[in-house]
Amino acid sequence: MGPKQDVSKFAYSVVAIVIALLVGAVLIAVSGYSVKDAYSNLFMGAFGGVYSLATTIVMSTPLLFTGLSVAFAFQCGLFNVGAEGQLYVGALTSAVVALGLGWLPPVLRVVIALLAGAGAGALLGFVPGYLKAKLGAHEVITTIMLNYVATFLTTFLVKTYFKDPGPVDQTVLLPSGSRLPELIRGTRVSLGIILGIAAVALLNHIMRRSVLGYEIRVVGENPHAAEYGGVSVSAKTVQAMMISGAVAGLAGSVEVMGTLYRFIPHFSPGYGFTGIAVAVIAGQNLWAVIPAAILFGALQSGGQTMQLFAGIPMELMTMVQGLVILFVAAPALGSLLFRLKIRAKEGGGLE
Repeated sequence: MGPKQDVSKFAYSVVAIVIALLVGAVLIAVSGYSVKDAYSNLFMGAFGGVYSLATTIVMSTPLLFTGLSVAFAFQCGLFNVGAEGQLYVGALTSAVVALGLGWLPPVLRVVIALLAGAGAGALLGFVPGYLKAKLGAHEVITTIMLNYVATFLTTFLVKTYFKDPGPVDQTVLLPSGSRLPELIRGTRVSLGIILGIAAVALLNHIMRRSVLGYEIRVVGENPHAAEYGGVSVSAKTVQAMMISGAVAGLAGSVEVMGTLYRFIPHFSPGYGFTGIAVAVIAGQNLWAVIPAAILFGALQSGGQTMQLFAGIPMELMTMVQGLVILFVAAPALGSLLFRLKIRAKEGGGLE
């Protein structure tokens, strides 16, 4: 995608957001609420001060990782719907490893725990990748099923083996040496946001400047041409799903080590699924994952304030958020589904 196309897409996104907010304003007014109060609280709740901005960053951080995870899979023509499950296995693995390595220096402990979380996510990503490569099983179906497996498996493991004594199913609180450093004291804005931006930069470099990235993009565009050119479609499918899973696993690691400070079953409000919307908005531009994640984080952060101080019902608040998602993401989603459909007609499934 060239610079002119990037600017055009950005301009469209801005216009789409404005239109969505205008439609939302009509719905708010018709429902008998003050549009001014609603949107002023939405903005103030997202960007109105250090604490509000910090809350937006905290809510954007896991979406940055899950959005990047799904967006990277898109590069290979794959639809990873399993970021939610990969997030959970990464989160529990990092928590257990961090708690078990208390004898190591803090920096080394944190690094190993993060790598373990990424490894767990990659391992879960390997399964649908392998099934796609060897059996032709569609990754959407297998990743959806694995979400349930991962979610309930981590819950079972916590209840059975890693439960903190007490009435709540959760692990022991991570000691300070096993946590990600806090960038803004008292806000839980952790090093995770920096790691997320670094992950975007690294994967973008891989996709644009490495043989692996070139081969993954070729497979995503035309698997038959890739195979004819000597690229192993099976290998790249597995590798892309493992990298995608590793990034989603890091989303869970960062949440556990930078925000929650322990693993809690069912802690995610749907970060993996919202990450799909983030990735759809970003399209083929991995850098676009960052503003897309911030957009969704701002909607969540500001939406809470809008509900609390403007008295807007949760259902109406969610409708406004949904309108923004719909108007911004619809064209990108249609383009993505069209591209995946064309690939399927061309025999994109491995034989």
